[in-house]
Amino acid sequence: MKNPTLLQCFHWYYPDGGELWPEVTALAPNLNEIGINMIWLPPACKGASGGYSVGYDSYDLFDLGEFDQKGTIATKYGDKVQLLEAINALKAHDIAVLLDVVVNHKMGADEKEAVRVQRVNEQDRTQINEEIIECEAWTRYTFPGRAGKYSQFIWDYKCFSGIDHIENPTEDGIYKIVNDYTGDGWNDQVDNEMGNFDYLMGENIDYRNRAVTEEIKYWARWVMEETGCDGFRLDAVKHIPAWFYKEWIEHVQEVAPEPLFIVAEYWSHEVDKLQRYIEQVDGKTMLFDAPLQMNFHEASQQGRDYDMSQIFTGTLVEADPFHAVTLVANHDTQPLQALEAPVEAWFKPLAYALILLRENGVPSVFYPDLFGASYEDTGSDGETYHIDMPVIEQLHELILARQRFAHGVQTLWFDHPNCIAFSRSGTAEDPGCVVVLSNGDEGEKRLQLGENYGNKRWRDYLGNREETVETNENGEGVFTCNGGSVSVWVLEEVL
Repeated sequence: MKNPTLLQCFHWYYPDGGELWPEVTALAPNLNEIGINMIWLPPACKGASGGYSVGYDSYDLFDLGEFDQKGTIATKYGDKVQLLEAINALKAHDIAVLLDVVVNHKMGADEKEAVRVQRVNEQDRTQINEEIIECEAWTRYTFPGRAGKYSQFIWDYKCFSGIDHIENPTEDGIYKIVNDYTGDGWNDQVDNEMGNFDYLMGENIDYRNRAVTEEIKYWARWVMEETGCDGFRLDAVKHIPAWFYKEWIEHVQEVAPEPLFIVAEYWSHEVDKLQRYIEQVDGKTMLFDAPLQMNFHEASQQGRDYDMSQIFTGTLVEADPFHAVTLVANHDTQPLQALEAPVEAWFKPLAYALILLRENGVPSVFYPDLFGASYEDTGSDGETYHIDMPVIEQLHELILARQRFAHGVQTLWFDHPNCIAFSRSGTAEDPGCVVVLSNGDEGEKRLQLGENYGNKRWRDYLGNREETVETNENGEGVFTCNGGSVSVWVLEEVL
């Protein structure tokens, strides 16, 4: 795949009512035309909140909108038939499909069980109270609506290490389940936030139970065969032992007919933690570049006060470009969400140019930036807010520019706090480009491109600048951009 380009084809507030899968089917031809060649679909499995579930409150991995469970047959995005139609439409237009894997926890159990638990300090999960409480908990999953089709596995308390709600006595908090199947304490090879960040929410899946690891491998084989997907996005891996995912990824790659594209969400702004995780899984997955997303957020807020020459400092794409999926926004960073860190609209064309046109990393485009979004929700202050996320002008053009002009050797001119530039040399088959951007006033760069580009005429592919740039016989020219803007200069002869 030349210049892989990923679209996250949903956002947190995508409308209910089964609209997404039919929309994806309709979009498939156009997405390929503008240069999208991979799509990350939201969790397709039935969530605890049924037809309203975004998909991260995972209930039944084997229900892709096929069974009457949690008050609905279809998921929020549509039913299984529509899902498969959407996947087939994408693949017919040479667009690879990534499925979202949510296997850190389960929610919405079918039955209660008698369990023994210990209270856990929520701020330091390594502090586990010695007192053992006899109680009841919602930890038994029998999936009565599915009635054993595809898998007869019953989940019970032995499959989980922690829960957040008990009854008789009724309490909320974090509780470590006491059982002989998985051992004391929490899993290792997880993030060290809160002392040990194994526990996140709901009924925390415990991969020290071998039956659980085998069931999740079996599910992966099943969903690959059922959907024909081309890869996976792995949710919340900082809370899941790295040794499990190393084993799981090795398994799915071994049974897949073609190599799978796999990217994991380890949401940390400390690049050394991301690198450590990549080491722990032997480099078998890519990671989203959370530090870069935070740099974009801060740059968009600080305007001309942000030093653009340092935009990639401390990022995964700088430290390990071969394992980085770069992004400007996602469903967790959008306004009113848990990791809210929005990039202001004026800066998004600059940010997208930096991830789409450079050679490092695989870029991910966010659905609202391509199609817009409008929604209401309650903020952390209890107030209700109306949010409009506008379509980012020229994003279509930038995605297409990636396929047309982002080729060849890269040269950087990150030598000014407000105006930076980079070039792609092109190849024998494909043309290159010169990209200039400024977070302050109108910018210009005198660039030496070499004799191969001597006496050439250049135009701004985006049309933000109207003049023609001419390089001299040595390939030297002055390339410009507007203030707070970006220009993509390409040879006039290839326009």
